[in-house]
Amino acid sequence: MVNKIEVGSKAPDFSLPDQFGKRMNLSDFLGKSNLVIFFYPKDESYGCTKEACSFRDNYEVFKAAGAVVIGISSDDVASHQAFAANHKLPFILLSDRDKTVADKYGVGKSLGVIPGRVTFVVDKHGVIRMMFSSQLNFEKHITEAIETLKKIE
Repeated sequence: MVNKIEVGSKAPDFSLPDQFGKRMNLSDFLGKSNLVIFFYPKDESYGCTKEACSFRDNYEVFKAAGAVVIGISSDDVASHQAFAANHKLPFILLSDRDKTVADKYGVGKSLGVIPGRVTFVVDKHGVIRMMFSSQLNFEKHITEAIETLKKIE
């Protein structure tokens, strides 16, 4: 069951392990920083690598905007650790093995089979300020998120 959430909704809480096995919760960031949460299909796949590297290449822009970047997929902790090391990804990758967090955020499948590629901007108060979904327009996830962060500050 995929939930329906929209801009203005409270971001669903989560508790997932990062690429080092440390549990991270949405509540860890509330009141401290805006979040850019991007759900992506698979570590090391062409599109996901391109998208993750675009987030990496714009990481300082996100930091300057007071945002923490978090990538989420169903890959395991070891896969995330290798993916982050291989591409020098400076941000958090969370492992959502059973896709419960993707379901909470309403991230379904494209064409009925490919896990969704959706980016959210969540403000410091836990409110979703932007949702962008596109399986193929990788860079637009980054530009949409940056534009939204500029409006929040």
